[in-house]
Amino acid sequence: MTASATTSSALPSRRLGVIGSIIGVLALIAAVLPHWVIPAIYPPPPADKVIVDTGHRLKDRLIARVKGVEYQAPPREKSTGSQLREASSIAAISLGLLAILLSVLALVFREERLLAGVAAALGAGAIAVEISFLAMGVLMLIVILYVVANIIGLF
Repeated sequence: MTASATTSSALPSRRLGVIGSIIGVLALIAAVLPHWVIPAIYPPPPADKVIVDTGHRLKDRLIARVKGVEYQAPPREKSTGSQLREASSIAAISLGLLAILLSVLALVFREERLLAGVAAALGAGAIAVEISFLAMGVLMLIVILYVVANIIGLF
């Protein structure tokens, strides 16, 4: 009876590592999938509609400035697609941090290191994907501003 008790206690537990790995996979799915699925389900408005709406807002703002009245922008509701994108971004980062936390706890409780490493890598990967999409957006904005400034003749 004591021999079986020592062999079962010699094997490291895997509970936190497995839970962290599952949460890490969910975080990675929440980080990657919405960038392809949400635009297919809820397509963004056409570019000409966005340009016309922006022109109307700019015209209203200029008219208010000429009249000397403070411009009151009409409240804009966020589309369902943008709300889902924001929610999935928050979920991906939160689940990624939770996977990293569970991997650290797995190491503290001396569980199997491989599963703890997988959980940490999946969580960090989900956070890195979210940061990379943010960085791509910032770089695109910089390129657009540079092109517009170059057309105007600032550079």
